[in-house]
Amino acid sequence: MWKNINLEECLLHIKRRRNVEGPDPPSARPAITISRLCGSGGRTVASKLAEYLQPHAPYECRWTIFDQNLIKKVLEDHLMSARLAELLPESSKSRLSEFMARLRKSKQPNAASIVEQTIETIWQLAEGGYVILVGRGANVITAKLPNVFHVRLVGSLENRIEQVEEIYDFDRHAAIAYIKSQDDAKRLYLKDYFGQDIEDPQIYHLIVNTDRISYDDTAKLIADAVLNWLKLESAAKVK
Repeated sequence: MWKNINLEECLLHIKRRRNVEGPDPPSARPAITISRLCGSGGRTVASKLAEYLQPHAPYECRWTIFDQNLIKKVLEDHLMSARLAELLPESSKSRLSEFMARLRKSKQPNAASIVEQTIETIWQLAEGGYVILVGRGANVITAKLPNVFHVRLVGSLENRIEQVEEIYDFDRHAAIAYIKSQDDAKRLYLKDYFGQDIEDPQIYHLIVNTDRISYDDTAKLIADAVLNWLKLESAAKVK
């Protein structure tokens, strides 16, 4: 179903970043985060979005999707994490250190080691650009990075139940329980570690209701919004 969401693509993305010559400015390396209600089409939209954006990427880059499962696999490979860290310029490493310091000093519970590693990995991937990061608080972690566009997908419970039933072959009761557990976990993760409300509209550039807009049109809408946003950002810098 999501043929371009797999570990092989993620490994190739990291390898490509190592082979790209020349330091390009952050604004030239766009990234996208997708936060979503369970069953609102996060992976499907991400998959289609990567396909729509690819023609607008430099020849040596490929839009790559990292969802929470793939980020976990990246974390399990310490060598891969080290390679990602090597790609960061010193200025970015400094900003990342400041972010982690604020997190540890906040009134929220101290981040466990795996959470800190997740934060570092997401930051590194976003800084490198041409990635679509689905979940794991990526929108909050990368909020201060100027090259990242943030999206939230929502939808009615009834439509989301239907999607979960179809994708996972659940009955209605199991689908409702799964949606509740997933949405509660995402909400608590952002609240506990970052003190942020996942439903706050001000932390997103764009919020889309996938009840009213198809997944295909949602991906096109996001792609157009990102491309226009990049043009506006570029024009503002010229001024």
